[in-house]
Amino acid sequence: MRTAYLTLMTLLALIGGMIGVMVISVVTLGQAQNFITTTFGSWIGRFVLACAGVKIKFQHLEKPVRHPAIFIGNHSSTLDMFLILALRLPRVRFVAKYEFLYNPMFAIMGLLTGQIFIKRQDSARAVATLNRAYARIRRRRYSLFVMPEGTRIEDGAIGVFKKGAFRMAMDLQYPIVPIYFGGARRLCPGKSLHVRPGTVLLRFHPAEDTSTWTADNLDAHVARIRENYVRWDQEFMANYEAMIAA
Repeated sequence: MRTAYLTLMTLLALIGGMIGVMVISVVTLGQAQNFITTTFGSWIGRFVLACAGVKIKFQHLEKPVRHPAIFIGNHSSTLDMFLILALRLPRVRFVAKYEFLYNPMFAIMGLLTGQIFIKRQDSARAVATLNRAYARIRRRRYSLFVMPEGTRIEDGAIGVFKKGAFRMAMDLQYPIVPIYFGGARRLCPGKSLHVRPGTVLLRFHPAEDTSTWTADNLDAHVARIRENYVRWDQEFMANYEAMIAA
């Protein structure tokens, strides 16, 4: 019954969100993209999480980043999409897989708010899409959010990090800001919306300066950051109750 209820409320939230995005976009002549992505999107994410009985614990290990950045996070749960929206990151755009455009609701909301959809299997086309987006990103000082694993890792482990997010940081000369998502898979394993009530930790780690990154040392930086995620995940899983309560 909980799963059916949450599935229904999620569907209603997405349908309502799609209608809201269309109305706001028409009324403002497309000038409210940041409001929709940051504020309106946060309402949708928090509504679904509240229906699921999921609370968020935010933790900043330094002052939040104020300037444009590439935000990254680990991906192991269906809840992640709503947690990302709930982050309420300012002037952010999401880099998502092209397949989301096959869903009318995601397609309408994504295209009207200027999100970036790439074909991960077609490297040349993905690079061309990003190159076209760079001018707009720089001009409007957008931040980007990317899941470097590329897809949800269902066994809960930290997957292999693809280089796309890190190459973007190099190209844009943006810092990388790692965000660790702790506990989402414990509450919502697999691909369903079968969710147990509980708390998820969203921890912002210090920004990584990318100004000295090069093609020669990129692999080492990607490996180091992934190793950090593996360590954070191990520490979190070993001390779940203490970290959530802290």
